[in-house]
Amino acid sequence: NGLGPAEVAKVVLDEDTQRIEVVVPDDQLSLAIGRRGQNVRLASQLSGWDIDILTEAEESERRQAEFAERTQIFMACLDVDEMIAQLLTSEGFATIEEVAYVPLDEITVIEGFDDETAEELQRRATEHLDRQNQALDEERKALGVADELMNVEGLTPAMLVALGKNDVFTLEDFAGCVPDDLTGWYESVDRQRVRQSGMFDDFDVSADEAQTMIMNTRVMVGWITEEDLLVPEDEPPEDVGAADGSEGEPSEASAEDVFAAPPESTTDTPKE
Repeated sequence: NGLGPAEVAKVVLDEDTQRIEVVVPDDQLSLAIGRRGQNVRLASQLSGWDIDILTEAEESERRQAEFAERTQIFMACLDVDEMIAQLLTSEGFATIEEVAYVPLDEITVIEGFDDETAEELQRRATEHLDRQNQALDEERKALGVADELMNVEGLTPAMLVALGKNDVFTLEDFAGCVPDDLTGWYESVDRQRVRQSGMFDDFDVSADEAQTMIMNTRVMVGWITEEDLLVPEDEPPEDVGAADGSEGEPSEASAEDVFAAPPESTTDTPKE
C-alpha cells in the first residue's frame, strides 16, 4: 500500500484519464498524504497514474454538489420542476443526452413516470440538443472549421468547435494529429509526472477512440489505405503516437497493486 499506514476506504479508477481517486476516513488524511506529500508521490510513481485523495466528508460534499448541479441542468434544459429533475438525477441520469437517447423503459421505470411523461421528457431533451448543436455549428463555421470534418465518425459538433479553437481546421490538420493531442499526455517536470491537456479534455474520449478517428481520417485524405489498418492477428497494432515520435509513460506497477482497498472502475459515469 503506497499510502500506508493510512486506512483506505475506497479506490476508484478512471482508466481513460489514468487517474485514481482515493477516499480515506477524515482522520486519516494527513497519514495518506504523508510528510510533504511523499506518500502520494510514491503511490503515483508506483502506479504511473495521477492520484487525488479525498476524505469521506469531502467525497460526500462533492456528491451533493454534483447532485445539485445536475438537478439545475435538468430544470433549465428540460423546463421541468425541481422534483422531476431530482428524480432523474437520483436514478443516475447525468446528461441531457442520456435522457434523450436511452430506451423509453429506462425512464418509465422511475416511480410516477408513465409513457406520456417519458416521451415528453425525451422530446424536450432532443429539442434542446438540436438547438445546442445548431449554435455549435454556427460557432464551428465562424472558426473556419471545414464542413468535411463533419464526416469523420465520432466527431461531435462540440468537438469540432474544440478543434477550431486549437487551430485544427481541415481533414489534413486532423489527420496530422496523434492521440495525445486529443486526450492529453504526461511529461516529467522536476521529477514529477505532469499532465498536459488535450483538445478533447472536456469529452469522454479514450486514447483508442482518438486513434481510430485519426487513422480513419488518414484513410480519407489518402495518406494510408484501409488495408493498412488491417493488422495480422500475430502482430500488435501500431500506436500512431509512437509512429510520430511521441512516447508514453510506462507503468512500473498496476494501479490495483498500489492500494489495499478493492478498486471500482469508472470508465463510464455510473447510474446510481
